[in-house]
Amino acid sequence: MAAHVNADAAGGPVVVMEKTDKRDYLINLEAPAREAWASAHMFETDPPPLPSGTESYAAFFESGKSMADVHAEYPKWYGTFPFAYMNGSFHLGHAFTISKIEFAAGFERMRGKRVLFPVGYHVTGMPIKSSADKLIREMEMFGPNFENFSEEAEAEAAAPKEPTPTPAKALETVDPSKAKKGKLNAKSTGLSYQFQILDLIGVPREEIKEFADPYKWLDYFPPIAKEDLSNIGMRVDWRRQFLTTDANPYYDSFVRWQMNKLKAQGKVKFGERYTIYSPKDGQPCMDHDRQSGEAVNPQEYTAVKMEVLAWGPGVSSELKQAVGGKKVWMVAATLRPETMYGQTNCYVGPTLQYGIFEASDSELYLVTERAARNMAFQGIFDRPRGVYNKVIDVKGDELLGTKVRPPLGLVPEVYVLPMEGVLATKGTGVVTSVPSDSPDDYRTLMDLRKKAEMYKIQPEWAAVDPIPVLKTDKYGDMAAQVLCDQLKIQSQRDKAALAEAKDLAYKEGFYSGVMTVGDFKGETVADAKPKVRAQMIELGLATPYAEPESEVISRSADVCVVALVEQWFLNYGEEEWKKVAEKCLTQMNTYTPETRNNFEAVLAWLNQWACARSYGLGSKLPWDPQFLVESLSDSTIYMAYYTVAQLLHADMWGKTPGPLGIRPEQMTDAMWDYVLSSGAFPAETDVALEKAAQLKYSFNYFYPLDIRSSGKDLIPNHLTFWIYTHAALFPEAHWPRSVRCNGHLMLNGKKMSKSTGNFLTLREATKKYGADATRLALADAGDEITDANFEEAAANASILRLHTSCLWAEEMKAAEATLRTGPLNHFDKLFRAEIDSLIEQTYDSFEKMEYRLATKSGLYDFEQARNWYRSVCQPESGGEGMHRDLVFDWIRTGALLIAPYTPHYSEHILRNVLGESDSVQTTAFPRASAPIDAVALEQLTYLRGVVDNMRSAEAQAARKKGKGAAAVAEFDPAKPKHARIYVADVFPDWQNTCVDILKAAYDEKSNTVDEPAMRKALGEAGLGKDKRAMPFIQVFKRTVLTDGAAAFKRELAFSEIDALKSLLPFIKASLKYAAIDVVSVTEARARIAADGDGTQWAADKVANSQPGLPAVQFWNE
Repeated sequence: MAAHVNADAAGGPVVVMEKTDKRDYLINLEAPAREAWASAHMFETDPPPLPSGTESYAAFFESGKSMADVHAEYPKWYGTFPFAYMNGSFHLGHAFTISKIEFAAGFERMRGKRVLFPVGYHVTGMPIKSSADKLIREMEMFGPNFENFSEEAEAEAAAPKEPTPTPAKALETVDPSKAKKGKLNAKSTGLSYQFQILDLIGVPREEIKEFADPYKWLDYFPPIAKEDLSNIGMRVDWRRQFLTTDANPYYDSFVRWQMNKLKAQGKVKFGERYTIYSPKDGQPCMDHDRQSGEAVNPQEYTAVKMEVLAWGPGVSSELKQAVGGKKVWMVAATLRPETMYGQTNCYVGPTLQYGIFEASDSELYLVTERAARNMAFQGIFDRPRGVYNKVIDVKGDELLGTKVRPPLGLVPEVYVLPMEGVLATKGTGVVTSVPSDSPDDYRTLMDLRKKAEMYKIQPEWAAVDPIPVLKTDKYGDMAAQVLCDQLKIQSQRDKAALAEAKDLAYKEGFYSGVMTVGDFKGETVADAKPKVRAQMIELGLATPYAEPESEVISRSADVCVVALVEQWFLNYGEEEWKKVAEKCLTQMNTYTPETRNNFEAVLAWLNQWACARSYGLGSKLPWDPQFLVESLSDSTIYMAYYTVAQLLHADMWGKTPGPLGIRPEQMTDAMWDYVLSSGAFPAETDVALEKAAQLKYSFNYFYPLDIRSSGKDLIPNHLTFWIYTHAALFPEAHWPRSVRCNGHLMLNGKKMSKSTGNFLTLREATKKYGADATRLALADAGDEITDANFEEAAANASILRLHTSCLWAEEMKAAEATLRTGPLNHFDKLFRAEIDSLIEQTYDSFEKMEYRLATKSGLYDFEQARNWYRSVCQPESGGEGMHRDLVFDWIRTGALLIAPYTPHYSEHILRNVLGESDSVQTTAFPRASAPIDAVALEQLTYLRGVVDNMRSAEAQAARKKGKGAAAVAEFDPAKPKHARIYVADVFPDWQNTCVDILKAAYDEKSNTVDEPAMRKALGEAGLGKDKRAMPFIQVFKRTVLTDGAAAFKRELAFSEIDALKSLLPFIKASLKYAAIDVVSVTEARARIAADGDGTQWAADKVANSQPGLPAVQFWNE
């Protein structure tokens, strides 16, 4: 297809389409195929009929029938992906994750299973409501159609604003971390206003005002999602689609049951917890609510209080007057309270701005304003929540020389000193210094001592030497000094080395350290740490303090804090529940060890996670309806809901009851307990037992979930919650069987971004490249947990490949009568063997969900096999022509091998070209026609390399020998040329000796070679200095380390001379030889012995020949 790459595009290189005839040819195949599938209800999958002799669904359960027997007779496959958030359209990143399930669904369907692939729509939480509220404000600013908007307004909106101190509003709940799923916000688009974002994605300007109603979003975007997925050929059972929140009363009842059941198990608690909080919004701000700072959590410190004893010489009289007679504490945030005995000084950033804030009527805290703002929402100040009153500002360099009392310090008084690396964005801006164990503190103290005058300090302020407080076997009792010496750290500005030293010191101290001072002397650091912290807090010398791990900006452009909030939370991390979750993970296939490792790491640290919030959309918390179930807690087990959704309601809103006629209010907790769990049929219900039993049968047939595909960014939240909740609510038989995680999708090697222009929606990609070419590029993008890459050039190349395949299939169908029939010849059999091998390779790759490998074997290698077969069969190359049966078997098999990727193309080939009546969606995936013929494959690999090897050998023979004008070539490929191939049946003795030596030195178990033993044996065999031996043995050693012990079997499994003779017509035609022959080394030696060495019979060529590597002699007549 005609296209070119625009390398100068703003977002990076993009493919620009020119001629689109081939693409349009393929696109024209799509609609007829989809219409045929839709009319046949192809993807609407129901459970199988009841077992023979079972009269009703109720009787199935009353008689104790086994669902395992039903599965044995009617195998099923059930796969899902995390439903996307409906505030925008699917982009290619969504499509990439969805494609993993889609391709598996196609393959499993072709394996004869009942495949269930449903799609729902997530609308719970704050984003839609927040966006709708923004539109209301924007209409107030710019008019109902935004007609008063100007570029000046946009510039003003884009200008950063300082956070404003705001009193707390409703400190009651939290929306836990949720990864990026379809977000459309200012961060991703570079736009300032919500109406601009909607305008960007194609909403007509006159309709945008309707989106001020959050339920408009629920009406607008789900149909677009359905259309986009349908247009790319997804095999979805659309009867099961639904919306979350109380917008769908059936799903609302399901969430109510789930939450009540968890609470009844004691897994939902109530209490104070630290949470990321937006003062502007007056409520917690979690991942789904953020412009930036996703996956950032609260970091808890010990805030150490150092009493100011005497102000330094730079402190103004205004400050002294402002603080009056109140006690002033310089407050430092530390992660290592156990080291406080060793404080030698206190650090501040000389250029930082600090404030003195009211902690109570009699006490003041000296910290940065950022820290004070956090403290105000944690009850640290004796003031209303959110209020922090500043008494006066003070700059860091004014505080130098101030004398403070270090809490628990062995030295009663220390001084405030300057430190270059103090950050206003980390901690309180005040740093307590323990140079015995902190490399940063140690190196800064040494710098200050060397250059006191430069740093504007008096030497006596830095006079206290480092004080040991703990000891490790590795670093002794002065870890900081030891590490600075080992890593050659010469300055406090050596940030990278200091970071490494800090990490080493902390880990060694925590895991191996023993306290050498204080009340807990002799105890391990790990044991002493919490005790020292508790002691300091009890003595009033410290307070708990938390702040975000890094900056978090809410969608309302507020800089967030950490607040201490009373809230309902799921008690993830509780030991017994955690053990069951870990058992669930152990039984799951995670496809890659990296995925399992990530889950294990999250299970190790994850704990209490809030399950309610007060703002947004959602289902009401059943026992406390002032709150909503937040957006991750209502989406942990909805895969179970898919199994019965189509029986409960006929539309995604749940407005119309489904075929069973059950009303939402009839789906009580007791009814859900019967359907999804082991509960008895509820006595007080007007639902017929048979209808409830049909729901139960559908759930029990499709559950457990066979696979969940997701981006890796959901492992720390949604996917781990999914494991926890399944482990809590379902028996082991219904725990998920597998989870497959992928990385993010790049576009043309760069991160996808609307703001840079390097971005494609699913709809845009399908329109630009057609469905099947887009799907092929997604399949080829990557399968690892690392980031994948969608190459537009690959999508464009797929258009040409599929179009060419269509035309060739049609050409062969037209020429069918002219193709050879009858018994298979030698090359037919080799081709058949390769087809079978590639079938099995592709089947194996699909089974493992290794789609890039399946593409390689099922498409690229499969085409290459046909191309080579076609070449050797051409009459002009001495061939007999292609065999009709093999040609059409290749066409059919090729279409089926890639049918999971290219359903429209494959449907066309099967029905329109080959004339079959069955759809590709109901056709079985190919399997090998016979056991894999390894000998044929080995011979085929050998023969494929012959022509290339001879071409290289010919070029070598044509090189001139000698120097300057006297240089001549013994062979001229431009003249009539002849060739002779010498085939050996035994290896040279010296090679056999080398192989035997290497075999003796090789350990198969460890796959290693004992080099000293090998070299010694070579010397003893007289080959140590042989110029042939070492190069050969090094090359062969690499083969052994790659192939293992099988490499020692060097003999060919086929007759090399017969194979070459069969290929002679092809070689002769391809390389245009006047004559060519193949002779054995034995025959050649006899001929040379009789007639002598010459240009046509060369002894050196014969000597160089070995099995598998024949030598070739060239000459001109």
